[in-house]
Amino acid sequence: MEWKYATTYELEKIIKSLKSKNSYGYEEISNKIIKLSTPFIISPLTYICNEILKTGIFPDRLKYAIVRPIFKKDDKHETSNYRPISLLTSFSKIIEKLIYNRLLLHLDKNNMLAKEQFGFRPHASTEQASYTMMNGILTELNDNRMAGGMLCDLQKAFDCVNHETLIDKLEFYGIQWKFKILIKSYLTERFQKVTLGNTIENSKSSKWKQIRNGVPQGLILGPLLFLIYINDLPSTTEKDVKMILYADDTSILIMGANKRDFNENCKKAFQVKVPYQQHSCHIKGTVSATLLS
Repeated sequence: MEWKYATTYELEKIIKSLKSKNSYGYEEISNKIIKLSTPFIISPLTYICNEILKTGIFPDRLKYAIVRPIFKKDDKHETSNYRPISLLTSFSKIIEKLIYNRLLLHLDKNNMLAKEQFGFRPHASTEQASYTMMNGILTELNDNRMAGGMLCDLQKAFDCVNHETLIDKLEFYGIQWKFKILIKSYLTERFQKVTLGNTIENSKSSKWKQIRNGVPQGLILGPLLFLIYINDLPSTTEKDVKMILYADDTSILIMGANKRDFNENCKKAFQVKVPYQQHSCHIKGTVSATLLS
């Protein structure tokens, strides 16, 4: 993997890209304050960032996250209907963006991310994923073949990432030496606490707890690490079984020349569950096996 130190120009560009929000992590320093302070802190910040890249050590004080549950839908009394969003320190976002840029450049340059993945990637969208799915179905219909679909949702996807497995996959994709050590440092010894309430006066918080598995949601680097973690999922399928992924949402297009082949391919498609059940991941899915011919 190509190694590149940070420049003041790169850091200024990253800081400008941050949203001018007043929200903050446990350190109570918002993006807005950092943007206003940029002319005064840019030089020492560049030095600190390069020391982090050089040593492969992610600062411990930047690994503390406040988790706020965001309601999604249905019953508000069900905890499963809330999505956890991590509020990290603003300085952590800057360093994460540095790591993200170098990691994504390496993956794109070597064409490593699965073409079936349309989530969390530049120039990819849900529209492209939908088009790929519809085009596959119509192609099968034009060839007088049968087609069906299986829709899967990986429950608590970000929380089920096994750190050791992720580090092994990073090394497989050529992320080695100091950069691998840095990402391992980023993942380990992380702490979080859950906070309810919008203001300091009326908020209630749990105690700090160490995170053993998973990558943080709502951050910059977490989604890309998750894509690497599931990047080999499309390669587990065989002929006439095609995956279209958008992050952890997976659509499986199942095809067959006749009913017997179609049913056999449906059985093969269910086998994609196996590798992820080993790491406490559960797949929630609905199967649409309407035969189109």
